[in-house]
This record gives sequence, structure tokens and C-alpha cells, in this order.
Amino acid sequence: MIRLAILADLHANLAATLAVHADLQRRGVTEIWVLGDLVGKGPRPKEVVEWTQAHATRVIQGNWDARVAGATHRPQDLWPRSKLTAAQLTYLEELPYGIEEQFGGAWWRFVHASSHGLFHRLYPHSSLAEQLDAFRPNPQYGLREHADALVYADVHEALMLDVEGRPLINCGSVGNPLDSTLPCYLLLEFQRDNPSHSATFVRLTYDRDSEISAAEASGMPFTREYIAELLTGAYQKRRARTGESAEPA
Repeated sequence: MIRLAILADLHANLAATLAVHADLQRRGVTEIWVLGDLVGKGPRPKEVVEWTQAHATRVIQGNWDARVAGATHRPQDLWPRSKLTAAQLTYLEELPYGIEEQFGGAWWRFVHASSHGLFHRLYPHSSLAEQLDAFRPNPQYGLREHADALVYADVHEALMLDVEGRPLINCGSVGNPLDSTLPCYLLLEFQRDNPSHSATFVRLTYDRDSEISAAEASGMPFTREYIAELLTGAYQKRRARTGESAEPA
């Protein structure tokens, strides 16, 4: 049996990340894959990057990782950038785009947002044509196989669809869930000699008050919006004084 814990969208929420880690330890799961967005939005980017480097088996880049590493220069990019070391910023910048692996003869693809770029969003309500297109190769991003299954993150909503016989799964968010207030991760289990699999969403409580206290003491931008999302599980639009809007999720 192969057991993978699929985590994503930690968003510098250390309390939620540690709660998930404790749950994985209780379950005896040691293979931890992180599908991006380690940083951004939350108050403890340095600590979450350190946790990821210490415990994750494989990690890919999320849109916020790219932004904080230097792709954009919004207030919500500059603050976590100032908290990270040069080595940590290089780590985020150099994370790979995706993972393609065979399990039981089936090709599984893991990306952050979609198969067409970090800022190309695949929604639950995307058209069938868009969903089917997500399984096709895209050598531009090192995606060379025609995927039999796709696991992604980015929209912060746990999701499991059958797209004409191909699983399309969103693992949900650990640090910034927007379909609940509870952190979520995905547990995948594979048999070594056949293409069957099981996929389980795991939700758990965590010390949310400590995370809110860390945010209030941090001096980070958009503290109010971040806390509201933790308390409600509903997205709060961030708008800087310049009128620039942050990208959702």
C-alpha cells in the first residue's frame, strides 16, 4: 500500500500546519506532498517554509510562492518577502511546477492551479472542455503525459469529480479553507499492483485562537481580512489603498 498525504495552501498558517502534521503522525503517514502556496496571507511564512523543508517529501510551486519570491510586488507580497531569508526565497522561486507519477499503471498529475499556468484557475464550475483539457500534456510546464487523474489546489475548496472516467480532485486548503473553517488535506492510498485507489478528505480542528493572536501581533497587511476568513471560511476581498486588488485565494 502506498499512502500519500496531499497538503496545499498552507498560507503561513503555522497552527493549522502543525495540527495536520500531528494528525499525520498519529496515522503513521510519512509521505507528505505539498501542492504549493506555502506563504502569503498568514503571519508566519518563515516557520511554515521551515516546516515544509523539514517534513515534506515533495513540494511544488503555488501562485503565492511565485509572487512572494519576486513575481509581483503587492503589499501582501512584500511583507512575507521581508520575513524570509534569501535562501528561502530562492527555494520558493525554484520549486517545480508539477509532478507526474504512475500508480498502478495510471498516470497521476499534481499541480497547484491548473495545467496551464500558476495564474490559470480551474474552478469546480469550469466547462467540461476546460476540465478535459487539464489532463492533456503541456510540455511548457514539464507535463508530458496524458494524465489519467489530476490533483490540484488553489481554489481552497475540497472537490472530487469524475471527468469522463478521470478523477479530478482538489485537496482543499490547510491554512486558509474557503469551504469551511476547518483545515483540510487529502489522503490518497494506492495498491502497488493495480490501478485502484482510495481518496479521503481529512478535516480537523486546530488552535485557531493562537493563529489569530499571531496575525494581530505580526503587523502584516490585511490582518482583518485574514482573521475574517479564519472565522467564517468566506473569502474577503483585499484592496490596497492604491486600489489594487489581490488575486482571490
